[in-house]
Amino acid sequence: MNDLKPLRTIRSFVKREGRLTNAQQRALDTLWADFGVNEGAPIDLNVLFDRDAPKVLEIGFGNGASLAETALAHPEQDYLGVEVHRPGVGHLLNLIQQHQIKNLRVACMDAVELLSQQIADNALNRVQLYFPDPWHKKKHHKRRIIQAKFVALLAEKITSGGYFHLATDWEHYAQHMLVDVSENKDFRNCATDGQFIPRPDYRPFTKFEQRGHRLGHGVWDLLFQRV
Repeated sequence: MNDLKPLRTIRSFVKREGRLTNAQQRALDTLWADFGVNEGAPIDLNVLFDRDAPKVLEIGFGNGASLAETALAHPEQDYLGVEVHRPGVGHLLNLIQQHQIKNLRVACMDAVELLSQQIADNALNRVQLYFPDPWHKKKHHKRRIIQAKFVALLAEKITSGGYFHLATDWEHYAQHMLVDVSENKDFRNCATDGQFIPRPDYRPFTKFEQRGHRLGHGVWDLLFQRV
């Protein structure tokens, strides 16, 4: 995997985070030691959660509300969320404490670096990527997180039979995702027509998605299985 380490020099995100609230800063100061994952050393996920259970990684969880809801609804699985914006991380830490969520941990870093440097091969049963930045201007498409090299990296980390679930409200990006993941022969499209799947019940509605529905935006879900 050393050849994948320098995967991305162009970031798929820009850190334009707003000011941390007092509650978010307090969560980062007091709860990180219990629920945060530090950068650097490889992570044994079974040790992190103190059990052997299916492991799910969610990339870019926003304010964390939908990820917290998912973790609460599925206590039989362990969830690791990664997000670069600290206000969202602080908000999710507060939700973990408020609801006593035992199967959820948080990383605040670039997902590419987390995957390439800290997550072992075949360690993940599922990866979730919901509503990533579409970088809709053509000159910015190179910043999109879904690129062939990133899909190849995920194929190393997702165990055989595991799943990669994506969702977006930008149709052009949905088509881009469909092509880039489908071209990797380590993944099989789970849609019966080889396109998109109906929105699954297990994916909570986010405030962002609900607003999009009110505005008449479509949402496209893609589900691929690691073969």
